Amino acid sequence: MSSTISSVLVANRGEIACRIFRTCADLGITTVAVYSDADAGALHVRSADAAVRLPGTSPADTYLRGDLVVKAALAAGADAVHPGYGFLSENAGFARAVLDAGLVWIGPPPGAIDAMASKTRAKELMAASGVPLLVPVAPDKATDEDLPLLLKAAAGGGGRGMRVVRDLAALPGELTAATAEARSAFGDGEVFAEPYVERGRHVEVQVMADAHGTVWALGTRDCSLQRRHQKVVEEAPAPGLDDALRTTLHDAAVAAARAVDYRGAGTVEFLLSAEGRPYFLEMNTRLQVEHPVTEAVFGVDLVALQVRVAEGEALPAEPPVPSGHAVEARLYAEDPSRAWQPQTGPLHALRVPEAPGLRLDSGYEGGDLVGVHYDPMLAKVIAHAPTRAEAVRKLARALERSRVHGPVTNRDLLVRSLRHPDFTAGRLDTGFYDRNLDALTEPSAHAPQGALAALAAALADAAARGTAGTPGARLGGWRNVPSQAQVKRYRTEPDGTEHEIRYRTTRDGRTAEGFSGVRVHGVRRDRVTLETDGVLQHFQVRAYPGGRVYVDVSTGGSHTLTALPRFPDPTVRAEPGSLLAPMPGTVVRVAEGLREGAHVTAGQPLLWLEAMKMEHRVSAPASGTLTALHAVPGRQVEVGALLAVVQAEGSGEESQEEQPS
Repeated sequence: MSSTISSVLVANRGEIACRIFRTCADLGITTVAVYSDADAGALHVRSADAAVRLPGTSPADTYLRGDLVVKAALAAGADAVHPGYGFLSENAGFARAVLDAGLVWIGPPPGAIDAMASKTRAKELMAASGVPLLVPVAPDKATDEDLPLLLKAAAGGGGRGMRVVRDLAALPGELTAATAEARSAFGDGEVFAEPYVERGRHVEVQVMADAHGTVWALGTRDCSLQRRHQKVVEEAPAPGLDDALRTTLHDAAVAAARAVDYRGAGTVEFLLSAEGRPYFLEMNTRLQVEHPVTEAVFGVDLVALQVRVAEGEALPAEPPVPSGHAVEARLYAEDPSRAWQPQTGPLHALRVPEAPGLRLDSGYEGGDLVGVHYDPMLAKVIAHAPTRAEAVRKLARALERSRVHGPVTNRDLLVRSLRHPDFTAGRLDTGFYDRNLDALTEPSAHAPQGALAALAAALADAAARGTAGTPGARLGGWRNVPSQAQVKRYRTEPDGTEHEIRYRTTRDGRTAEGFSGVRVHGVRRDRVTLETDGVLQHFQVRAYPGGRVYVDVSTGGSHTLTALPRFPDPTVRAEPGSLLAPMPGTVVRVAEGLREGAHVTAGQPLLWLEAMKMEHRVSAPASGTLTALHAVPGRQVEVGALLAVVQAEGSGEESQEEQPS
């Protein structure tokens, strides 16, 4: 049965909602957003033609409330619902509720979602269809011979509810953590275990099916570069596969789709062992985050195809012919050098260079606030070119030249990853970051330019005050004459390196003290040109309230600085042994039996915070006595909040038992 869609409610938020709205606008379809209180001013709300509030902030109260989403669609006069990815996108009950309300469901049939929703049931179905797979392991029966194990949430993906277990003693705790994370993210705490394949590759096949018996296999994607089992860099086609293996994967994906009478866009995921043997992992019955690389290579709009299939249209008998190579990088508000801690705060600027073959999919714009409640992904940057090498080079340079002013991001890590010899050679596996993270997060190759960036910031600040170009003018209360150097102090973020900048303005121009071979070539309030050993470099400078300054360098690299008072405050310090919240979040639990006065050991998990839908463990910094415990389950804390204090052994007073009688 065919039906024409005129208004679509997107049951999602952020980047994917904005991306769906763009296609709907191209198709002449009215768009409706839903939003939580935390998202009231979000880009996806501003981008839609209409929006409906879902009261609350947590996903469980808002984006996971299918009943409220259906009511919102009816209230707004929508005649169809697109689920995006995550949240309710693979919830068969929600799909049925949409259909029962008389709305068009832009997704696969509920029966297909049901069949693939439980990864344990999906594996049974795939085994019956002859698709190779890993045999699940019952966690309560696991032995040392089964290690390492991978715990996975049965009802979701995106790396949430996943844990690698290499020690049987750690299995119960990791199972508890995975279950809690899965329940929080998907509303279902079912977790299963399977063998963890070391140095495997994550390769997937995009499928598109209609209601008339046509199933397309739209090539392969490699998604092996992952952190916390969540993808970071994806590309199409997957490099290094021979024709026989590619055919095997395509045939298996089509068989999986036909086995459940699939319709719409879906992805069949495989794990390739080091020997190149494929194992079925799961079928995602939705659009994938990484779908743009397939769109670029095949020249299609997968969202438009989803809409047309939902309207009852038939696909052409054969898919388009692929062309070139595409690579996508996910830009996250997180600090890779500090255990991938999510970062929050105002996003002052987000601009990616425009060029043929470059695409930006974002859920944020400059001026938006990155909050604590949802996934930390800011945007995806996609590059398409005739060859893989050209696409990789184009993407790395685009990221390097992007202006990302705000929370710490993984931008530098992405650039280094794309230029790593293993990646450029196509030597990919899911252990890439386990092996290379330390090297990839070392002080940047541009670190020596940190002092030059601070110099540029100081000169731009003087120009902004209207004094840098005027010999003899007053600057910050000091007479700017050759005998008096001006002083500015900056701290590089996030590594904490401090720079004291001294410069003079004379009748012959500006000179910087302590910068051998550096000549000040030009100064404006937003742009400084420095000549270093005969080479000119341009420094784009932007200062924001609160003393934060961002310096982007024309030859590559970006620097975040904090302007410091001329003389540091010696009184600012934290009590030794203090456990401070590394990010804003919610205390989800405290170690069982933990109380003030308890003895703890170094590295012992004490409490867990939830931020951006991921759990983060806070452990004892040293062995000693817990002298204060301020963390309470359910309490929201800001970054830097005091959670607990551990008095290390050998510091302070001895315990009563250790005192001499």
